[in-house]
Amino acid sequence: MPKLLTPAQVQAYERDGFVYPLDVLGAQEARSCLEELEGWERERGALIDFPEKSKSYLLLSWADRLVHHPRILDAVEDVIGPDILVYHSTLFVKEARTPAYVRWHQDSTYFYLSPHLHVTAWVALSDASVAAGCMQALPGSHRWGAFPHDDKPEPMNMIRRGQGISDRFDGAQGQFMPVAAGQMSLHHTDLVHASAGNDTDDRRLGFAISFIPAHVKPVGAVRPSALCVRGRSRGHFVEEERLAQPVSAQARTHHSRALALFRALQDAGFHDKTQVSPAP
Repeated sequence: MPKLLTPAQVQAYERDGFVYPLDVLGAQEARSCLEELEGWERERGALIDFPEKSKSYLLLSWADRLVHHPRILDAVEDVIGPDILVYHSTLFVKEARTPAYVRWHQDSTYFYLSPHLHVTAWVALSDASVAAGCMQALPGSHRWGAFPHDDKPEPMNMIRRGQGISDRFDGAQGQFMPVAAGQMSLHHTDLVHASAGNDTDDRRLGFAISFIPAHVKPVGAVRPSALCVRGRSRGHFVEEERLAQPVSAQARTHHSRALALFRALQDAGFHDKTQVSPAP
């Protein structure tokens, strides 16, 4: 029996490539994460940006708590099994009344993993309504194979390299996936998905955690790092260490090293797209 998802939700994930909304954080937990993040922003006098937006769990306490959260891991285990690694994470922030967007894309294209079993837990730290630019997805597209992607970096594109699928899905409107603060969605690495701008007066913050089963292997030119958060690792990745002291010199060193490996993999793949493994 599943640990957190219902059998119907497991079936929905397998059929559609995503499932939502899933209640994983209590109201106070979600508020606490957001308050910690915004308190840190006030202390430094600037909004969070890269590099801290990436692999935040190696640097900030609230992010470390989320990647180890039992309810999040129970839901992830229901779809990928008990040996779980965190491969990456990105904090997606759409400030109030901004046209920040994400093009139609598949996560698998730039992650260089095989087989394609990576699942993203998109954890809402604030309400992600349709008006706020929640994710939208094309149901069943995780079974359509891999599509060619190109890179079109633009100021309002939330993915730094601007990856996306040109032309094929222009004008398409997928199924919206609204989630309230404390809820999350799960989506498959091959799912075609996108999001539009935030037309509300509030920030829209989502912490996207990339989980993989431990038997998945990197297939790119660089061996990246990952953090074992449940079960056991299989040694396919450089082992990351769990955060001990937030924003310490040691934490920043570990964070920088992990990001350097991930970026090196991205850069190598950017010049050689043959490293992308085909969708199953």
